[in-house]
Amino acid sequence: MPPGDPGEHLMRENRPNERDRHIRIMPPTSQNTSPSITHQLVRRKAARRNYEEIRKYALPNALRNRPAGPDIVAWPGLSYALLFLEWEARYPQEWTRHAKAWGTKQDLIPDVAVAHHDETVRTKLADLIEIVVQRPYRCKDREYVRAARAVDSNDMRTRLKTAARSGNPWAQRHAGYILWLLDRPEVPNTRHV
Repeated sequence: MPPGDPGEHLMRENRPNERDRHIRIMPPTSQNTSPSITHQLVRRKAARRNYEEIRKYALPNALRNRPAGPDIVAWPGLSYALLFLEWEARYPQEWTRHAKAWGTKQDLIPDVAVAHHDETVRTKLADLIEIVVQRPYRCKDREYVRAARAVDSNDMRTRLKTAARSGNPWAQRHAGYILWLLDRPEVPNTRHV
């Protein structure tokens, strides 16, 4: 048919469109008022609401959705947050398989990177940084620079210098980068550095 032929317009009008296909596959619920269908829909919505509510209190969402305002040092979930970060640092494949949550990791590291932790937490953060610099870069690892700046000490720098002198090329690069930034606190930790 040549373009502009009146028959083409009629063919287009009678051809099923996406809306028609959707109705055939999934009929609108407003037309389907049987009690069993309505009951199933109500149960599904209630189950979904319950699932979303429970997720707020389970790992990793419980860590990401911590209440705003309170100081991280006094937060009861701090030990769980450090354990979550340690799990990701020590066992990255298992963490990825079972709890992959890059956004949670990205939010937690700056949250825990404060200077007024007690010595136990500072040591745990230094341990995490030491583990992270020894492995290939993973998503959001750059956030550990902030933690290194928060717990900067002679011990932290000694650990990083040891890693930078090791035979591990990942450790040389990561530790060297963090040491370079520790010596230059005015330089931002961005991809462009």
